Amino acid sequence: MEVILLERIDQLGQMGDIVKVKSGFARNYLLPKKKALRATKESREYFESKRAELEANNLKRRGEAESAAKKMDGTKIVIVRQAGEGGQLYGSVTARNIGDALKDAGFAVDRGQVLLHTPIKTLGTFTTTVRLHSEVKIKIECTVARSLEEAKMAEQKATEFLERQEDAEKLSAIDDNQGTANDSSDESEVKPALDSENKANA
Repeated sequence: MEVILLERIDQLGQMGDIVKVKSGFARNYLLPKKKALRATKESREYFESKRAELEANNLKRRGEAESAAKKMDGTKIVIVRQAGEGGQLYGSVTARNIGDALKDAGFAVDRGQVLLHTPIKTLGTFTTTVRLHSEVKIKIECTVARSLEEAKMAEQKATEFLERQEDAEKLSAIDDNQGTANDSSDESEVKPALDSENKANA
């Protein structure tokens, strides 16, 4: 089926593009979500007559999404699940679960905006992308733990690990600088020695 895109769609095209998609994708998602129109002669004429209005609406929605992204920046959510000793969940965490957790945190997000390719099936901390607009995406941190206390301990350990890494990098940088300084000092000592030797030979 050929459709006219009413907004930018990842891997399909920009607003106004006429693209060919699977009929099921068009009927179940693009058309009911008002993200596209069937590419008929009437629809093309309608789109051209409304293009300026559609572009203005898109800019407004993008601005709202960018404001929401700033508020969500740095967001960390915790989802509590039962798991076995090896960390395997009894079940899984889906896009719906993450969307619900974000709603509980005060963000207007539905599961369709959470880009989770496969369900989470183990304990741990994961980075998930949320699409607030076709042109605005943000990453959030999702920790899956047996309890809130366990999640806090995991976060503390991660923070301590990052701090140790930063300290190690700083020490490495200091050592490198000292090594460079010593090399320069050695070169300055060698040069006068060579000059003296050359004068003696002369």
